[in-house]
Amino acid sequence: MCVAGGVQAQSAVGSIFGNGQPGTSITIQNPQTGLTRTISAGSDGRFTFSQLPPGRYVLTSDGRRQEVEVKIGTGVQVVLSDATATDLGVVEVRGTRAINPIDVSSAESGTVFTAEQLITLPVASDISSVALLAPGTVRGDSGVGSGNLASFGGSSVAENGYYINGFDVTNMRTFLSFADTPFQAIAQQQVKTGGYGAEYGRSLGGIISILTKSGSNDFRYGGSVEWSPQWGRSDGRDVAQRDQDSVNPLYQYRSDNEYDSTVYSAYASGPIIKDRLFFFALAEGRHNTSDTFGSLTSQATRNNSPQGLLKLDWYLNDNNLVEFTGIYNKQKTRYNDYEYELTADGDNRYNVGRHELPIDQYDVETGGKVGILKYTSYLTDTFTVSGQYGYLDNLISSRLPAAGVGSECPWAYSFGLTTSTLERYIGCNPGTISTRPDANAAPDEDVRKAIRLDAEWILGDHRLRFGADHETYESSHRGQTYAGGINWAYYLVPTNSVATGAFAGQPGRTVNGQLVPRGARYARSRVLQTSSSSYENINSAFYVEDNWQVTDNFMAYIGLRGEKFESRNGDGIAWVESDYEVAPRLGFSWDANGDSTLKIFGTLGRYYIPVATNSSIRATGAESTVSNWYYVNGWSEVDGTPVGQGAQIGQTQTNGTLEAPNPASVASTDFTPMYQDELILGTQVQFNENWSGGVRFMRRQVRSGMDDTCTTNPWIEWAADNGYDDFDPGSVPSCYFVNPGNDVTLNVDLDGDGEVELATLPASYLGLPRYKRNYSAIELFWERAGETFNLQGSYVRARSRGNVEGYINSTLEQEDAGLTQDFDHPLFTDGTYGPTPNDRAHTLKLFGAYKLTPEWQFGGNLIAQSGRPVNCQGYIPLEGIAQPDLGTLTPYSGSSFYCLNDDGERELRNRGDQGRTPWTWTFDLSAAYVPAWANDRLRFKLDVFNVFNNDKVTEYNEFKEASRDVISRNYLNDVNYQSPRSVRLTLRYDY
Repeated sequence: MCVAGGVQAQSAVGSIFGNGQPGTSITIQNPQTGLTRTISAGSDGRFTFSQLPPGRYVLTSDGRRQEVEVKIGTGVQVVLSDATATDLGVVEVRGTRAINPIDVSSAESGTVFTAEQLITLPVASDISSVALLAPGTVRGDSGVGSGNLASFGGSSVAENGYYINGFDVTNMRTFLSFADTPFQAIAQQQVKTGGYGAEYGRSLGGIISILTKSGSNDFRYGGSVEWSPQWGRSDGRDVAQRDQDSVNPLYQYRSDNEYDSTVYSAYASGPIIKDRLFFFALAEGRHNTSDTFGSLTSQATRNNSPQGLLKLDWYLNDNNLVEFTGIYNKQKTRYNDYEYELTADGDNRYNVGRHELPIDQYDVETGGKVGILKYTSYLTDTFTVSGQYGYLDNLISSRLPAAGVGSECPWAYSFGLTTSTLERYIGCNPGTISTRPDANAAPDEDVRKAIRLDAEWILGDHRLRFGADHETYESSHRGQTYAGGINWAYYLVPTNSVATGAFAGQPGRTVNGQLVPRGARYARSRVLQTSSSSYENINSAFYVEDNWQVTDNFMAYIGLRGEKFESRNGDGIAWVESDYEVAPRLGFSWDANGDSTLKIFGTLGRYYIPVATNSSIRATGAESTVSNWYYVNGWSEVDGTPVGQGAQIGQTQTNGTLEAPNPASVASTDFTPMYQDELILGTQVQFNENWSGGVRFMRRQVRSGMDDTCTTNPWIEWAADNGYDDFDPGSVPSCYFVNPGNDVTLNVDLDGDGEVELATLPASYLGLPRYKRNYSAIELFWERAGETFNLQGSYVRARSRGNVEGYINSTLEQEDAGLTQDFDHPLFTDGTYGPTPNDRAHTLKLFGAYKLTPEWQFGGNLIAQSGRPVNCQGYIPLEGIAQPDLGTLTPYSGSSFYCLNDDGERELRNRGDQGRTPWTWTFDLSAAYVPAWANDRLRFKLDVFNVFNNDKVTEYNEFKEASRDVISRNYLNDVNYQSPRSVRLTLRYDY
């Protein structure tokens, strides 16, 4: 089970294969649906039933029969011999209660979890938590995405693919989310951690594939209630503010947070027409509330949104199947924002309570609907085709009302002296409203339309598979401006009594290139404008692969995938368009003993990922930020605007423009999508009837990365060196996409005549290193199966090194997939090579279930893991940098590896050189009572997560400077801890 895989289309189906007498007629039947197929074994005795809907099948041949269970994306081997088959009327069950058979038909690396398993385990009811049970996965940073996303094999959490019934539901805007489905509707979840075949692409991390439940000839109904009460949750840990001069005594405030969640569902399934048309329908409701506290405001939420799923399976006959899946996952959450009583001092401000009425009240809508239609035809015993059309509509985040009370006022706040934390919000804006949307544009929404065709043809010893897919993914973006049209941030230069670091003993602070004296108050104004438009990705792919049974025991896999990517701007013009990128896949599976008890396998492949639509929005839309700094005497408490606004400090800094950039100049003309090569070698052994285990080595290396850079000076230097005296620097986009380390070819104005020409900037001028990320791991995994005791586990020794995390930057919590600051300027690349944020040297996982009696069952889940690397982040040195790059770099925060030492001197550090967070371990426990008097249809279950309430630090403050040259007193202060102990009560009834 820990190394299960398959060669079926998008892993929504499985297969049965094996050996019998040559020419023998073999029949399979699914007793639940009546599906029956008959084929003849080949001249060598081999046979294969491919493209089977997962479920139980009875296989009969020559008066003998076996029962097998087909799982998502896996093949089940059956050997029809006197020693293994039984007389008709006696059934041998394989792959159910016995140990999961080793799948020698595939070289992929993956794990399958069934609904029956998930019912017994103490695991949260979401697919990411289930994926984190698999070897080679680690939880990503808590500040990115949902805080519960999985990193596969050293990749960032924004590089995975998600599928429901074979349809890609990955959010291509940021790759940080996916279309949701009611958890109780999941029949099986497959987690592919590597080595997946040529039918898969657009992912560098892992694949999570969901198979939903289906109906059968038996009418079934039932439901469940899951309650996670606030009284069963331990308090979170507060963190004290280290700056004694701050008006906020708490740096992190969690002890009063409250969460209460009730999720209930009801389902029904059965035949509409016996043996032909089946349905499964599930409705899910919820009552989820939260009350969370920050340093300045608190927020209460309520979500009562229903969701639902409908699955129809129509067997036109035994050779033709039509499937429809419909999912409704739209949610509306009510938000109430409150502020504290600011007249209270110290700790008391948190105890005075909140205002009687919220300062802001609004709803946020997310989600939408998914529709999947699939047709499968078994044209002959050896040739199968399938076609699928999928539609996804997903509302990103729609605020109702779009502009709340106070959004007409400037977004204004003040900072502390020696920390980077906010002291207070100012004026008539409650502080919770940072931007106003374009009143003439619709909310952000994603729409995917995809079609794919797959075929499988068995020719003797060859199982050939080939197919193609085409999808359009359209992301609309609603333009934004700052609330009130402007953002005001107020600062006070520290006096000698509080000055620290490089600022100590100095006459003042350097602000926008000028010295501001001690005790002076100043303000930064910032005006933001972004355009409204819609952006489209068009992705196409084809694949062909051969699973060649070279001998009875040795299978060779040869695959080839071609992928084409196109990204369009708001005018429908392509700014990135690749040729078909070739992604070869090779593999082998050796059934060393010939009975599926010893498997030796390996894979070698190349994988690509497309440009996120968020990159199109940011890179090709009109986006402008204008920053100014002024001396001020203070601010107006009425509207947050400056009082006594004085002289401007330095020059106006402008990033971007209100005119959309030329799409021919946004990316290097030889730009290629990011890709990675992967090697896996492993073995798996079945030791006895109950125990199996294995070892796997994985090596991944990014060969070519992609990101944007925002530097113009190298072009000016190159133009001067090559005699282009009239070169127009304004023709260079403020930011443009590159493959770091490569030459860059853009359309720029070389002659100052207003016309652009192609010009190539050598990589030596740009000064960017090549994109580097390498991952190596040894994975040990094992499984124990039996009637009363089941156990699975893994230990992974891993190493991830690079000069970039990947598609996102977790340290900065920057979720702009493929558009981070990592390569914005060569200075940001200095010191970056080292352990990446998802590097965990050691990970141990153990989970399983024990049946004490027929009525009492217990489950456990243990994970122990070494810490993540810790960095020292600071401001880049600006000395010697000429315009226009100086103006571009001045607004950046302290987010480079140039860092102040304790003496206040700026020095270059390296990624991860500040040690690591501590080891953590968590143990979850469950107990279930299945009363005999209810005929095993009723289940009471108690889950306790983090039983021992461990609260080790999982994240530190890594930013050394509160502002340029001022050491932050909160540097290396605690930011996040392990989730506190919580309880879940479940009542389930299945008839």
